[in-house]
Amino acid sequence: MSESHVPGLLFLCVANSARSQMAEGLARAKFRDRVLIQSAGTHPGRVNRYAVAVLAEVGIDISGNRSKHVDTIDPTSVGIVITLCAEEVCPAFLGHASRLAWPLPDPAGFGGTDEAQLAGFRAARDEIADRLDQLVV
Repeated sequence: MSESHVPGLLFLCVANSARSQMAEGLARAKFRDRVLIQSAGTHPGRVNRYAVAVLAEVGIDISGNRSKHVDTIDPTSVGIVITLCAEEVCPAFLGHASRLAWPLPDPAGFGGTDEAQLAGFRAARDEIADRLDQLVV
C-alpha cells in the first residue's frame, strides 16, 4: 500500500517526550505499515527515559525516537489527530483531520522514586494501549 493511501495518525502533546512518544511506539507496533504514525509537540524536549523503559518492557524499542515540533508535520499526511494533554493546554494542529482527545495526566510530572515514576508511566502506557485497541482507523 502506498503511503499516500495510508491513513495518518498524529499523537500530540506539549513536549513530545512521554505520552505522545509512547502512543507513537504502541501504534506503530499495533498498526505496522497499515497506518502512517507520527507524534509531535509545541515545545519538543527529549524522549523521556521512563517512556523508553516501559515500552521496552513490552518489547517496543523507542530509544531511537526524537521529539518533533508540530510545525514539522505535513497536515496532508494526517487523517486523525489524538491529543493526550490533561492538565496543560494541548497544541493545535491545522488541517482537516478528525480530532480525538485522550486526556491523560503527564507521567513525567509525577516525580518521586524511580519505581513511582515507572508506575506512572506504566499506567499511561496501559491506558494508551487500551484506547488503541478500541480505535478504528
